[in-house]
Amino acid sequence: MSIQTQREVVVQSTTETDEGDHERFTHLVLEGYTRKSGKFVPLENSVVDGMVNATPVRALCGKVWVPGRDPAKYPLCPTCKEIATGLGWSLPST
Repeated sequence: MSIQTQREVVVQSTTETDEGDHERFTHLVLEGYTRKSGKFVPLENSVVDGMVNATPVRALCGKVWVPGRDPAKYPLCPTCKEIATGLGWSLPST
């Protein structure tokens, strides 16, 4: 085995990944809306409620999951982004 091959094996074995992270995205959740009268109408569980009580939430793209990870660590879901921009929402730049 050459030195180059041994070095590659060491690098590969020490790389740590969170299994499945390559498929994870930050999703946008519509928790409710405000009517013209100014009254807020909740839709489903909020993200905070989901994290505290382990209840599922629904993203704009339709994904249903129990939130529990830091969304800042993952890229924005392209489908959620497309829906939000189509609705005229302004999104923070990533």
